[in-house]
Amino acid sequence: MNMLHCGMHCPYVKTIYWWALLLLYSIIPTTAAQKPQYILANDPRLNAIPTVHESAVQARRILNISSIATLSTVFPEQEHPAILENRPPDLGGVPIGLIDYYASCDPIAYEPTILAISIATSFKNARAGSNVTLSLRYHPPFDHPPGDDIYTYSPANLPRFSLVGHIEPVPASEARQNGIDRCFFKRHPDAVAWKPGNTIHESWWARLVVEQIYWIGGFGDRAYIGWIPVEEWRGVTREEVEATRLIGEHGYKTDENP
Repeated sequence: MNMLHCGMHCPYVKTIYWWALLLLYSIIPTTAAQKPQYILANDPRLNAIPTVHESAVQARRILNISSIATLSTVFPEQEHPAILENRPPDLGGVPIGLIDYYASCDPIAYEPTILAISIATSFKNARAGSNVTLSLRYHPPFDHPPGDDIYTYSPANLPRFSLVGHIEPVPASEARQNGIDRCFFKRHPDAVAWKPGNTIHESWWARLVVEQIYWIGGFGDRAYIGWIPVEEWRGVTREEVEATRLIGEHGYKTDENP
């Protein structure tokens, strides 16, 4: 049968016909289509995802307004002189995370100040050589404005991050010179009972020397998720920390411009 006269019976014509239908349906809008969901995909209606530096500023803001975090260490593989307690066997290499106080104190506000208690597990592990991770999350104020939807104040949509580094003792002379005790006890008045030289437990001032920062700003379609270079972390200015606002804080941009 000649291709010019075979009509719809010709396989080549059928192929062209179906491709034409597919193309037609792809360009005609349909009212039955559902609205796209943007929780796990980029939403073109949203502002641009914050830059790495903007995320570093937000992280430093959280460090500044918070004062409690999870301090994680790893049990030593072998017995160590710093570990003087009855522990279960086979804990070597096992991580443990415990809540601890910290404060962001000048002149090195980007490295959290900690009141280390020698008898505490975290600091025994640190003295035995463990690296340390301090994990923080943002808690909106109790009087925050209503959310746009159930995701606005969802913990999965709020920023959190981990500071990876090591514990470094702060010399007593440096602590006195920089007023570390005033800074720390302003945030934790109850901790004055454990200040260095107390009669309850041996304690000492320490700082977490930050070497790496891992940041989760919220859902990936509206926030940066990834590593923040330590130079960016250290380079954030006091003015930037004081000027920025997180979701739910008074002055946050969407509070004024809904």
